Amino acid sequence: MTAPLEILPPDIRHLRRGNADVDYVHVLDSGQPGPRVLVQALTHGNEICGAHALVWLLALGFAPRRGRLTLTFANIDAFETFDAEAPHRSRFVDEDLNRVWADAELQGPRDSVELRRARALRPFVDDADVVLDIHSMHEDCRPLMVCGTVDKNADYARELGVPGDLLIDTGHPAGLRMVERGGFGDPASPKRALLIECGQHWSRSSKAVAIDTLVRFLGLTGLADATWVQQHQQLPLPARQRLVRVTEAVVARSRDFRFLLPVQGLGVVPRAGTPIAQDGDQVWCAPYDDTVLVMPSMQHARPGNTQVRLGRYES
Repeated sequence: MTAPLEILPPDIRHLRRGNADVDYVHVLDSGQPGPRVLVQALTHGNEICGAHALVWLLALGFAPRRGRLTLTFANIDAFETFDAEAPHRSRFVDEDLNRVWADAELQGPRDSVELRRARALRPFVDDADVVLDIHSMHEDCRPLMVCGTVDKNADYARELGVPGDLLIDTGHPAGLRMVERGGFGDPASPKRALLIECGQHWSRSSKAVAIDTLVRFLGLTGLADATWVQQHQQLPLPARQRLVRVTEAVVARSRDFRFLLPVQGLGVVPRAGTPIAQDGDQVWCAPYDDTVLVMPSMQHARPGNTQVRLGRYES
């Protein structure tokens, strides 16, 4: 079942030619010393809230007061296939753009639409000191900040102040994500990267979360001043932030994978040992009391697809 399309893809055709040599890349340079900041939308072509946020920012005529801001609309080929009758199909063309960021992939012999785009965007990613990657989720769920695998990014999300739920996980078994590439995944590096999951793909609230997170992020990096942030923030700060630390990913072995209990994003299974899912003779049980179900996927299972991550709240 497809969720209601409360928002539709924005028209970005007028943004194809920015001021870089790569289509749909816009570099806003203050001419003043400061961090090199990258904000990316459309890592997945059907996750449109980030595109709305970048269109909004560019329409404002935003100019950073220091440093340099690079805005990228990533998987344009997938985005351009969006069909309101089958909106999930525009996630990617050949493969997931957010699983190809290891050097072995980017410098290897394989070819795909997504690899070609990642190779074009790589110089901007590698040049950045700080990254915000704007995503949304297949299922309805409150916003979640994916902080990669290192605590420094969770600390940065706490400085940002949003959203209420933060996530440290074990990486993705299908490949390296952009927020884990190079210094972003190195605890000793000063680089920082955050991935915001804004909510369900086509909900109005996901657009508001995307814009609000972008506004606060520009303030945190110092590219925008406090007055601008206060004028443009969309949502109140959460009452508190809590960190979920993932201990394992539940990966489908076959198309027979099924959940054994009702699941929802950030739902909690109270008792250790409670059966959660089954695939053939493999049964996954809650590894501890109050197991948190992170981004469960109710799509048709595919071998190798992560169906849910299991974690626990630390704070």
